Amino acid sequence: MISGSPPDTRATHYSIENRKPCILLTNDDGVNSEGLWAAYDALSGWADVIVCAPATQQSAVGRSLSIFEPLRVNTVNRGEITAYAVGGKPTDSVILALFALNVKPDLVVSGINIGENLSFEAITTSGTVGAALEAANHGYPAVAFSLQIEDQKEKFEDARHLADRFSESKGVVKEVITRIMEKGFPSFTHVLNVNVPSVITGGYEITHLAEHLFVTGVEKRLDPRGKPYYWINGPLVTDAPEGTDVHAIHKGNISITPITLDCTAYSGSEELRRMFLS
Repeated sequence: MISGSPPDTRATHYSIENRKPCILLTNDDGVNSEGLWAAYDALSGWADVIVCAPATQQSAVGRSLSIFEPLRVNTVNRGEITAYAVGGKPTDSVILALFALNVKPDLVVSGINIGENLSFEAITTSGTVGAALEAANHGYPAVAFSLQIEDQKEKFEDARHLADRFSESKGVVKEVITRIMEKGFPSFTHVLNVNVPSVITGGYEITHLAEHLFVTGVEKRLDPRGKPYYWINGPLVTDAPEGTDVHAIHKGNISITPITLDCTAYSGSEELRRMFLS
């Protein structure tokens, strides 16, 4: 029988009355990112938060793993808080937290990413979402948080000046995770992808993925010896159809998109049966 939905393996409910929940916090912007610590501030007042994140910037690495080199974990301090810095990818950080540091979280949170992660295009390349998918692959429900930025160059600058940008998104993190802890993680869902507009003018919107976030382009340049080199670039798309995550963000709404690890195109199965089995 062909089913359009994955099995219900994540309909988990939590009780936060008798004990603090344990949350594993990670990201792809690095352990010193202001977005990561904004999420920590949003969660640490009522949860036991363990931070295990890449030691350096790892944006756009998706769900890649470090399988050809060893991984090292160091502790770093932020005031009185000790975090784990992994010399690898976001997925490496999740795997080491779960299997080397023996963290057994109730939930995994990835973010807050500096820059939106919207559409088919972004979730398959995003290290933020990749970390959440890796956690879900090992049986831990996960939520990825990203904050829209108006100027893309801010992604590559010193993020300390962005600290005040996270005031609204910290409230979103707290509210979303609190609701999950109280009501349970959605059925038939492995990851929730939450994107917060740079300025919130609306409310929550349950969305599906748009097709694209960027208009892809390539810029050719010449080095001092006249040899060509290339930058992959391109502007953000200006809008997308109603109901998509991209459209929701442009309206000023907080986009919440349920994601499953099952990438099977169920609707294409019958056509393939006719092609190969009849």
